[in-house]
Parts: sequence; structure tokens; C-alpha cells
Amino acid sequence: MKTLIHRVIAAGLLALGLNASADVLPGRGVTVQPLKSSLAEEAFQTLLVSRALEKLGYTVLPMKDLEPATEHLALANGDATFMASHWQLLHADFYKNSGGDAKLFRSPGAYAEGAVQGYLIDRKTAEQYGITRLDQLKDPAIAKLFDSDGDGRADLTGCNPGWGCELAIERHLGAYGLREQVSHRQGSYAALMADTIARFRQGRPILYYTWTPYWVSAVLRPGIDVVWLQVPFSATQDGAPDTQLPNGRNYGFQADQEQIVANRAFVEKNPAAARLFELMKLPIADINAQNQRMSAGENRPQDIERHTDGWIRAHQALFDGWIAQARAAAGGH
Repeated sequence: MKTLIHRVIAAGLLALGLNASADVLPGRGVTVQPLKSSLAEEAFQTLLVSRALEKLGYTVLPMKDLEPATEHLALANGDATFMASHWQLLHADFYKNSGGDAKLFRSPGAYAEGAVQGYLIDRKTAEQYGITRLDQLKDPAIAKLFDSDGDGRADLTGCNPGWGCELAIERHLGAYGLREQVSHRQGSYAALMADTIARFRQGRPILYYTWTPYWVSAVLRPGIDVVWLQVPFSATQDGAPDTQLPNGRNYGFQADQEQIVANRAFVEKNPAAARLFELMKLPIADINAQNQRMSAGENRPQDIERHTDGWIRAHQALFDGWIAQARAAAGGH
């Protein structure tokens, strides 16, 4: 049945002038260098793009790890080809400061949409003390509940330097008058969250920053294990409104989307890759699900490759459609 469906799809693509023949390889002879941050969980979405580029004939090198600010600079300078985890709003300054549209290409649509971020505490403490807002931590008695090192200040598991989110957290601590009562713990986010989860399992209060797509919210489930904290007012860098859910709640960050960003010169010379970057869409729920498998122990490179190839098989017609349209975009190239 699947073979028949694929034949029908291929016939339809041909009727539209989209030649899906495997011998059309617009990327032949061109080498591509993907980038991701130090987060292993970004490998899945990056590898999916790499797999598609390989189908177009590109030679794709193993991913290199750089932090977001450096990723954008490397792409602008031509030292790498693409990244698949650019946050449109969170990384806006990195994009602009690396040369913007003159040096970089940003996919016009979302590769993954529905990305959110914010602050959470364990539900038990929230309900026991009536904590619903971040600025309640100005109360020394409330802040002390989340003190893990004995200094009397709340310990917030925060964001690695260079990611972009650490600047937003620092801005919030100042805007909401929390610097005296809250310590922003930074370092290895994965190690800090492992400690945070261990404290939760011991029944101790926790306070942390996180985002989706990421596996943390599959382990510490919002609404069940933990709750989002609201903020008293918007404190974004550009004065834009923060994330507001349909219920009107404000969690301190604007709703965001992840996009593919690439070197501008590469995209202009490779219309097939440009079209591919425009077409690819990955449901954020699929990223969360794959990240959860990684957190459960399937985190070796071969595991991530298996996850990626499994996703492609499960969405073969969609994937083949991307490839066919990308090949067609190459025209005579």
C-alpha cells in the first residue's frame, strides 16, 4: 500500500513538473557544514536537515558545536553553512550583529513553531504558599524556600552564558527587584537541571528556567509536577508584549519559533537548498518526544540517527515532497 501511495505521489509531482528522479542532484560536489549549540538535544532537528541535503547530493559534514552567538558569526563569515535552531526573537540580536540579511539567510517560515520559555516551581510549594508570580520572591521568606546552598537566597537554575536567554533572565531580575533575593545559577544547564530534578524527587522546592522544545517538561510536567510563574509586567528589551496565553497570563517571554539560518552566499548559489530550508517543518511535539527518548538514555549519536531515520520513514511522503520541490527549484543548476 505504501509503495502504491508513493507512486501516486511521484506521478503527481511529475505532473506538476517536480522531477523526483534520484539522478537530479543539484548539490553534487558541494560540501555543507552544519552547526548546533552544545545542547545534544538540537542534534535531531539538525540531522533531519542534513539528511534532506544529502538526498539532494550535498556532502554533509558532521555537526560542529558552537554557542548561538558564535554560530551566527561562523555562518556569516562562511565558516559554516547552516543551523536549524535559530530562535527568531531570542537570537534576533545575534542575527543582526552578525550582519543580518546581508550575510545571513533566515527561512521565511517556522521550522518549528510554538516555542515557549519561562520560570517554573514545584506545584506542591506553589499551592502551599500561594505562589503564582515571580516577583513574590522579593519576600525573603518566600525566597528562602528555594535556597539550596544555605545563603538565604532563592537559587534559580538559569541559562548558560552565550545562549541569549541569560540576558533576558538578568533583565528580569533587575526589572522585578529580585537581585537581592535570587541567585542566577549558571554553568552546565544539563548538570544544573539534573540537580534540580534530584531535589524535586527528594520532595524539596525547586525554581528553574526552561523552554520547549526540550525534554525537561516531559519529566517535570507543567500543571502536574510544576507550575509556570507569571511576571508582574512586560520587561522585554524592545518593549514588546511578552508571552500571553489565551487566559491572559504573562510568563515573561514572547512566544517564539525556531528557524533555519544559513550563510547568504551559499543560499544564493544553491537554490535547491534555499527551497528546502523554506519548506521544512517539524512539529514541536516531535522534537519534545525525541528529546524525551534521549533523556531516557537513547542519547548516543547512533540513537539520534535512528530516531531521525525513523521520523523520515514515518513521514516519507512529506519528506519526498520536500526533496522533489527542492530539486525542481534548482532548475538548470
